[in-house]
Parts: sequence; C-alpha cells; structure tokens
Amino acid sequence: MGFARTCSVALTGVDGVVVEVQADLEPGVAAFTLVGLPDKSLSESRDRVRAAVVNSGADWPQKKLTVGLSPASVPKGGSGFDLAVACAVLGAAERIDPRAIADLMMIGELGLDGRVRPVRGILPAVLAAADAGYRQVVVPERTAAEAALVPGVSVLGVRSLRQLIAVLADEPVPEEDEEPPGEGRPDPMLAGLAVPGAGGGFGARPGERPPDLAEVAGQARARRALEVAAAGRHHLLFVGSPGAGKTMLAERLPGLLPPLTPQESLEVTAVHSVAGTLPAGQPLIDRAPYCAPHHSASMPALIGGGSGLPRPGAVSLAHNGVLFLDEAPEFSGRVLDALRQPLESGHVVVARTGGVMRLPAAFLLTLAANPCPCGRRGMTGDGCDCPPRAVKRYLGRLSGPLMDRVDLRVAVEPVARAELTGPPAESTADVAARVRLARERAAARYTGTPWRTNSEVPGHELRTRWSMPPGALAEAERDMERGLLTARGLDRVLRVAWTIADLAGHPRPDVGDVAQALELRTGVRRGSVPAGGWT
Repeated sequence: MGFARTCSVALTGVDGVVVEVQADLEPGVAAFTLVGLPDKSLSESRDRVRAAVVNSGADWPQKKLTVGLSPASVPKGGSGFDLAVACAVLGAAERIDPRAIADLMMIGELGLDGRVRPVRGILPAVLAAADAGYRQVVVPERTAAEAALVPGVSVLGVRSLRQLIAVLADEPVPEEDEEPPGEGRPDPMLAGLAVPGAGGGFGARPGERPPDLAEVAGQARARRALEVAAAGRHHLLFVGSPGAGKTMLAERLPGLLPPLTPQESLEVTAVHSVAGTLPAGQPLIDRAPYCAPHHSASMPALIGGGSGLPRPGAVSLAHNGVLFLDEAPEFSGRVLDALRQPLESGHVVVARTGGVMRLPAAFLLTLAANPCPCGRRGMTGDGCDCPPRAVKRYLGRLSGPLMDRVDLRVAVEPVARAELTGPPAESTADVAARVRLARERAAARYTGTPWRTNSEVPGHELRTRWSMPPGALAEAERDMERGLLTARGLDRVLRVAWTIADLAGHPRPDVGDVAQALELRTGVRRGSVPAGGWT
C-alpha cells in the first residue's frame, strides 16, 4: 500500500481554506476515485491528471487509487487542484519521495500534455497558505510574479509537470520550450486568467495616458467638489444636463487619488485575481481602480453573486477606488438600495446555496443624474415639457436613505462659450498634489487610531476628540433643527468641513469651512462661500 499527501487551497471569494490532498494506493482493480465534495470541474481532474502524468513520462499506477480532499465538509471547485492531485498520486506510487511534497503548497491546472496552466486567484490562495504557516508554494510559471507578492514565501514557478517531477526527484530539469502565439493571436496559456465579460476597469489601460483634469473646461464648483471627494473619500453626486461634463469629471477622479499602499494593493489585486480582471502582465495593481457598470446591471453584477459560489461584483472591483454610476436614476431601485450596506461597512456579504462570501467593498461612490427625464430642464431654451410629478418621480429613484450617505451634491451647469476658449484649468497633477497634502494632514491627526481619512471617522469621535471652534457649527445645527439635515447628515457635514480645512491648511474647521461643507451637502449656496479656490 502507498500513501502520500500534499496541500492546495480552496477559495471562497478572497478567503482561502487549506486543503490536504491525500492519495492512497491499494491492490485491486484499477480505478480512480475522488472524494471530498468536488464540483464538476474538479471531478474532471481525474482524466486531466491521468493524461498529464502519462504524457510527462511517468507510469500511471494500475491499482485501486483513492484521492481525498480534506476537510471533506468544505465545498471545493476549480481546476487549481490538478497539480496537487498529480503529485500526491506520484508520491503514493513512489515516483517521487512523499516526504518531499508533504509540506508543499501546490496550485495549478494541468493540460493533457502535462503543461501547467495558470488559474485565477493565485494571490489570495498564496496569502491563505502563508497565514496557515506554509513557506513553499508551487505555481504555474505565468503566475509566479503574482505569488511572489506575498512576503516570506518561497515560490517555484513551473512550466510542466515533467519539470516539477525532476525538481522533486532531484533529477536534471528538462527544458520546456514554449511556442509563442501567432501574431495578433491571444496566448492560450493566459486564457484561464480572464473571464469574458467580467467587467471592471482602471480608467486608462497600462501604457495609455490617463485622462487629465485640465481637459475639463469651466465647472469650478464641480472641480472643487471632485477635489474634496478625493481628499476625504466622500461620496459624490453630479446633477446636470447631458453634455455638461459629468462623466468627464468622474473619469478623472481616480487620477486625484493617492497611489495605493502596499496593503491596499494586495487587497485590490486579490479581488481582481479572483474575478478574472487582473490586467495581463500586471501582477500588482498599484493605482485606484475605476469601475463604471451600465445602468442595466443586475444585482449580482453590482453587488456580487451568481449561481453556485458567488463571484465579486462591481462594488468589490472598485475596492479602494471609484465606483461610477452614470444615469443613476435609471438603475433598478433595489440595486441602488443594496449599496447602502457596503457604503457603511466597507464590505459586502453575499449568501448563496454554494456558500457565503465576504468581499471588501470600500469604494468611493460617484453618481451622475440628469435634472429630469428628458435632461433639458434648466437649459437655455430647454424646451423641457416634463411635468413636476415626472421630475419628482425620476429623481425620487435615488432613495432618501441612499442620498443621506452621499456627502457632496453638486449641480453641473452647462459650459459657456467663453470657458471653452479660456486659459487651461489646473491639471490632475496639481490638484492631486493638494489632495496628497490634505491626506497627510488627516493621517497625522489620526495617528494611533484605525482611521486614515475623514470619511471613516465616526461623528461622535470628531465631536468629542477633535472639537470645533465655538459657533462654527451654528448654521449646520439650525439646518438640522429645521429638518434639512439628519443626525447622520450633520456628522457628514462635519467630516467634509474637516476635509476642506485640511485642503486649506487650517488647524480646525472655521465658519467658512462649515459653510462650504453645507453648500456641498445641500446644494444651497451660502453667502460666505468663495467663488473659487481654497482660502
């Protein structure tokens, strides 16, 4: 009787569970049994592994073979277990030393010819292995750079099962020449890393010039709101007629955000690796993602889900970045209201029959809406014939509880001809520099706390630990007494006021900072608000 074991990882979202892959050989009629709650794609590994082993020059054991995946109570799926199953079988057959694979973590799909093909979710799988104490992992060569992002883990990237057998048996490693794809044709070895139609985006593709804020003419108030949103991670709503520049402004918001920290980069990369949206040749995402789903997006597409085991939605693909919903009132009301929970908690929990998935979803929400169903309301010579009830019903699709979580609400006015021919406005680099300084001031203030930006700080903490000057909140408190602000709204005005103070370099928000925050919150212009710039 022969027995061997090695390890792999079962993923649920971006969380991984270490799975022990055991192989047992006994005398009897040749058969291959796979147990341990495998799904259809994993059950098919029996044929893939047998063909890969034979085509790699090894003998397939002609005995009763049982492969167990433990813990057996955890559902397992995908083709990433192929490599571990093959090595466990070869260890039980004593083609390789069972002791050499006992402490190895193996992740990868096998082709029938023995090539090791990449799979999605390598980064979160290796993170789970590292958390469980494993320090040596074997992955496909194409994903070795992604696996190497995890500190303290030794990564071996292999092209074929034949190479891995040679390494484990201490034999000369054969060369595996890889045929490049034909000109203009996709690389078939990378096919498993991308999911067709998975969505997601990064504003500009690698190598492309990102959109610049200097290209936006006019819109001084909208640009100021964009700067505040980036500095404090405040959610934002643009309301304006078609062609006023709402989408242009939103597309330039990711460029104002600071580069991701190493921890944020790992979180974002893990989500996109699982979702199959990781850019080719970019193992680590180091800039804020930008996701702009169409208004016909379903609940699973936006929040996450699907049949069987849930998959990440747009809110998770926009983690640590920007989620832009253009034509927001055209989205389903149920879909929009589902945003309320991740907006508060920074994560989303999706329960399906295939399992429960918890994914990060700390995104900066940007909404854009027309002023009425036809979009011409308020324009010069508009010709809008939308009745008041239709306008109210249209904008009412953005529910009160959702809008109460949106800090900044800005009317985007049509651009005048003089603004189109005027001098160029500030560039993204200039505004991003101010945003970075404001973020640094906030981070210094919150040293020793779990918060880094103003939008994260609970209102109670801001009121008690970082008090305002006497009378600074008087106008906001009067709006609350008149019912124009809720208690949550008052807290959000306070957070925006701190962001405005950080941008202006004030040690504490003053009356003018609070007035600007109130204007951005309510859309009502206050007399003390300057026409442009920070004072």
